[in-house]
Amino acid sequence: MARAPLLQLTDIALTFGGDPVFHDLSLGIQPGDRLALVGRNGSGKSTLLKVMAGLVEADAGTRILSPGDSVGYMEQEPVMEGSETLGDFAIRELDDGEMWRVQTVAEGLKFNIDTKVAAASGGERRRAALAKLIAEAPDLMLLDEPTNHLDIEAITWLEDHLKSTRQAFVVISHDRAFLRALSKATLWIDRGDVRRREGGFAGFEDWRDQTWAEEDDARHKLNRKIKAEARWAVEGISARRKRNQGRVRALQELRAERSAQIKREGTAAMALSSGPKSGRRVMEAKGFSKVYGEKVICDDFSLRVMRGDRVAFVGPNGVGKTTMIEMLTGQTLPDAGTLTLGTNLEVAVFDQRRAALDPDATLWESLTNDKDMGASGRSDQIMVRGEPRHVVGYLKDFLFAEAQARAPVRSLSGGEKARLLLARIMAKPSNVLVLDEPTNDLDIETLDLLQDILGEYDGTVLLVSHDRDFLDRVATTTIAFEGQGRLTVHAGGWSDYLPKRQLLTDGPEKMAHKAGSDKPAAQEKVSTLSFTEKHRLEALPREIERLEAEIAKLAALMSDPELYSREPAKFQKATDALAERQAKLTAAEEEWMKLEDKA
Repeated sequence: MARAPLLQLTDIALTFGGDPVFHDLSLGIQPGDRLALVGRNGSGKSTLLKVMAGLVEADAGTRILSPGDSVGYMEQEPVMEGSETLGDFAIRELDDGEMWRVQTVAEGLKFNIDTKVAAASGGERRRAALAKLIAEAPDLMLLDEPTNHLDIEAITWLEDHLKSTRQAFVVISHDRAFLRALSKATLWIDRGDVRRREGGFAGFEDWRDQTWAEEDDARHKLNRKIKAEARWAVEGISARRKRNQGRVRALQELRAERSAQIKREGTAAMALSSGPKSGRRVMEAKGFSKVYGEKVICDDFSLRVMRGDRVAFVGPNGVGKTTMIEMLTGQTLPDAGTLTLGTNLEVAVFDQRRAALDPDATLWESLTNDKDMGASGRSDQIMVRGEPRHVVGYLKDFLFAEAQARAPVRSLSGGEKARLLLARIMAKPSNVLVLDEPTNDLDIETLDLLQDILGEYDGTVLLVSHDRDFLDRVATTTIAFEGQGRLTVHAGGWSDYLPKRQLLTDGPEKMAHKAGSDKPAAQEKVSTLSFTEKHRLEALPREIERLEAEIAKLAALMSDPELYSREPAKFQKATDALAERQAKLTAAEEEWMKLEDKA
């Protein structure tokens, strides 16, 4: 005899602020279900989890939890009052002798259970909430963005744990790799309806696109039918008025059906505009070393970043990825080593801490108070990639409703804050884009669009992310923090780096020994430069610096908006000189790179 569902929702209806979130929603969760819950930001995913958990009461419908079964919900913003440490919070519902459960999970999720609640970061609090849920081991686990603030090692541990558990779970995540690895079925929220598809997340996007295509086809047929019936009503109804009132009512019903259809929300109209083209060499670090207390960020690390590179930095939380980017962009000084920045760099930064957003400011003020966006705070217009735009119109491009324009930033969800920050940085031309954990809180459709935009971006990208799928889609170079200040550079994304980790862990000598060879695994390269080439390689850096200085002076001269009308001949001469020196700089950089590679 088939067992009753763990949890059954029937005819659920819920309304917030006059807008329906769900209507006639019915679904069941069976023992052992592994469900991915997906949908656009704002579609009601988190609300549905809270309804499942019994934390939000529906306006109508029934929620039935199977007798004897338990359900647990991972809180996004856990309430920890009354707990001194994260461990105290995580063991709240367990017996005193079960602290080992919490300790085991804390080791896998990489947080210290002795951390004081008052001193814990938001990420540490979320990890403690996740550890609490896993240690309690309810029959049904409800996981809302569990991979946010986890590094790849912790995500891998969580994957392995969920793969081995016999408990049912429903998980919300933007991490495609995580969803593909775990889900056996997919729940899709779309405009208040929840559809279930048997089969993991890997097949979801094809199913979604097919569903939308069928919907568009049905809407097109409905519109054609309404048009034909309306033409009949205008041309033939007077002669058959009494006999055809049924057909008129049918036309009214067709129009009512079309009006009742809920329009799909479009994708954000995001775009990036490159500023003036940077030099071929964007930045070069030589012999970087940096230590904070007892933590070694890097030791004798060198890196050259060229225009158009997409460089990803991966490694455990707290290892120094953000610090490395700050050193490469000149915001933080290394303890040792030199940094050479290219010409005409215009840097835009997506900060994982959202520090650029004032929580007390409105969305309107967040855009108009930014002087870099050509606004003073009093205007209703901002400059967007060189063109004036109304604030509300630009916010709508990023899927904000007009009513939200005067709302405070603190009222936004995590995904909405991410979109607002993207709106700020995408309004300004840039040729170097720093993305520090950009994928947190963004829905999959917005991530798709961001990936497409980065693929077409003419500038250079420095990226920190724990989203393996995003890394594979975006990165052309991956820099891995291996510990103790050691960094390794690899071509490609996460999947290209992954097979090399074993070699790096064992070391080349051990790997060579495993292969039965006593020969060294690598030999020092011997320079093949001629005397003339060596001399030229030594002279080129000075020549490049001279050209960069001359370009900067010419650019400053031409920034005078009155120069063309006041001295047109001087303006033309400066324009020609600038083009000449930029061409010489490009040639010098290319010659220097060839000689460096040969050396």
